[in-house]
Amino acid sequence: MSLDLRKLVQATNPANTLFVDNYEQDQKYYIDFSSVRGVQIIEDLTDNIAVWSPDEATCQLFTGHIGCGKSTELLRLKAELEQRNFHVIYFESDNYLELGDVDVSDVLLVIARQISESLDRLKLEQPKNTKDILKRVGKLLQTEIELSAEAKVPGMGKVAASTEGELSVEVGIPGIGEITVNNEEGFSLVAPLIGKISAKAKASPDLRHKLRGYLEPRTSGIIEAINAELLAPAREKLKQHGKKGLVVIVDNLDRVDNSPKPWGRSQQEYLFVDRGEQLRGLNCHLVYTMPLALRFSNDFAYLIQRFKVSPHVLPMVPVQRLDGDEDLEGMRLLRQMVLARAFPTFTEEQRLEKITEIFDTPETLDRLCLVSGGHMRNLLRLLNNSLKKEKKLPISRNSLERVIRSHRNDHILAIENDEWELLRQVVQEKKVTGDDGYQKLIRSMFVYEYHDSQDYWFNINPILADAKELSCDK
Repeated sequence: MSLDLRKLVQATNPANTLFVDNYEQDQKYYIDFSSVRGVQIIEDLTDNIAVWSPDEATCQLFTGHIGCGKSTELLRLKAELEQRNFHVIYFESDNYLELGDVDVSDVLLVIARQISESLDRLKLEQPKNTKDILKRVGKLLQTEIELSAEAKVPGMGKVAASTEGELSVEVGIPGIGEITVNNEEGFSLVAPLIGKISAKAKASPDLRHKLRGYLEPRTSGIIEAINAELLAPAREKLKQHGKKGLVVIVDNLDRVDNSPKPWGRSQQEYLFVDRGEQLRGLNCHLVYTMPLALRFSNDFAYLIQRFKVSPHVLPMVPVQRLDGDEDLEGMRLLRQMVLARAFPTFTEEQRLEKITEIFDTPETLDRLCLVSGGHMRNLLRLLNNSLKKEKKLPISRNSLERVIRSHRNDHILAIENDEWELLRQVVQEKKVTGDDGYQKLIRSMFVYEYHDSQDYWFNINPILADAKELSCDK
């Protein structure tokens, strides 16, 4: 039976994350690279929660290049912890936050919303006194509610409870306007209320600024309220249902923009260094993705002090060893990653026998794997674009080389003269240091990081290896 080109293009879409915890097909696509990455990150993250501190709140940081496979690994972590009977909430922060302009109160409220919505879906035993819910909403937003059929909220608005038990919250924040939430089931108003506030704030920089001005002085109170009024009862109810604890995984927060705040501090350093203690202040297990830039920041030591942990780094899959020789095991696994998209149910040996159904020669597949540098998303992007360029199977070496040249040219256009000198230094020294080194090389994916069981090193993105500018004497 011949391969369906359209299905293969869909299976290699670089924008798709593998949901190995939910989808049987994605589980068949998944290749475990931990043996060649030099780190056992998911095992370490899992142990820190489930083995060493199951009954105490923990906060861990996870970082790596955008597109290197962090989301897939975090979903593996979710599945592993759920097998160990933890209740795990995973969400992508960029779906709820404007990452070009984010503050700690924004993050905390979104986490509270996700927890509340998740507990609602579990259909745990509900609070019987509907007025308690109004108290929780009021405390969460740092207001005082006079319990009555209809109560004014000083500085905020009006909260009403109908005689039929339906609840309505009308929140008015100065300069922002009124937000009304109805709850016909008489359960938690926290999630929909925060959801409406967050949606309005994300859509408007002006409203976001005004809301932040209201909430930021109350951040400590918000943390206390979330811990006392949401997390404490949540943990108790989860334990009653046999769960060992609550874990929140906040993905894509590593995509926070590095633009300066009005006072000059970079947004990444402000959020993770200056406000790190508050990010870790919630009384549950937390896992945040952190911008890779911060590993090269002068304030990295302060970041470790704030979070009391070192970040876990997900490196690239090595295609070459530190001495320059081909990494045989890394290449073997990358071949399997490509072939699994076409033959997900086949064994490794069976897939290798089918190489020429996708590529004109095995060497074309190896060229694809090598030039990707072991970057997951870029490997799929090159493969996907080659399929579209060829418009039939197998992919020819000429079509692949045309796609490689196009990607190389896109990179070269973004590289300045002084950056070529830095790249030549990386080729020679296999290292990158300092803020400038990161900003100019790693953030733009001109340079990749690799680990093995003995060492770690940096090397240029292999797609640049044939650039004539790299060999020019300056």
